[in-house]
Amino acid sequence: MSFDSYKFHPSSLGLIMTESRTKEPIGETAKAHLLQCWIEEKYGRRKDISNKYIEKGIAQEEESITLYSLVTKKFHKKNTETISNDFFVGTPDLYDGASVTEAELIIDIKTSWDIFTFFQVLQKPVNKNYYWQLQAYMDLTGASRAKLVYCLVDTPINLIEDEKRKLAWAMNVIDPEASPEYQTKCQQIEKNMMFVDIPKQDRYIAFEFERNQADIDKAHERVLECRDFLNLFSLSRGL
Repeated sequence: MSFDSYKFHPSSLGLIMTESRTKEPIGETAKAHLLQCWIEEKYGRRKDISNKYIEKGIAQEEESITLYSLVTKKFHKKNTETISNDFFVGTPDLYDGASVTEAELIIDIKTSWDIFTFFQVLQKPVNKNYYWQLQAYMDLTGASRAKLVYCLVDTPINLIEDEKRKLAWAMNVIDPEASPEYQTKCQQIEKNMMFVDIPKQDRYIAFEFERNQADIDKAHERVLECRDFLNLFSLSRGL
């Protein structure tokens, strides 16, 4: 099996761009991801990664796009067109331009879990994985700029109820109606996960990036190294 033409999703670029702590070109984090890629390609098995943060992001993506549109006063519609080049394949969330392949600006939407994780992004350096993801999207589309947009929108009811059930278990509550303390904490859960009382402009944080061709070139080189690794892994297994 040949990986000579294998293409990576932009969201995984940050994983393969991690630096090795040894003299080897590919580090352990990248190798772990490449093993998943190899299994998916060889055996058609995909590792399911899901948690409450991912669930909310998927469920509320349209809500976040609507918030972004309202705050910026410009209508945006979720892009569904998947595009590829010699190195990457992916589906940008939003774009400004004549088409996704003639984009001037790429916009990636991130839905925050709660108000605390939302505002924490202001205190931390931008996640390197997101930086590389946006560079890959700019490579795919030809865009010269990209935005990383965090949105704070209401949490789906099923996830709120999950949090309440976890609380009941932790407090060993058998009859929720008979526990005023539990009821008070449930009210706080709801308040912490619903945000309609907060002005829309306060529920949007954006970081803008310029296209960095030198880093894109490095990413292309790393993709080639990763393809070599995948091919050698196959050979070493006799597959």
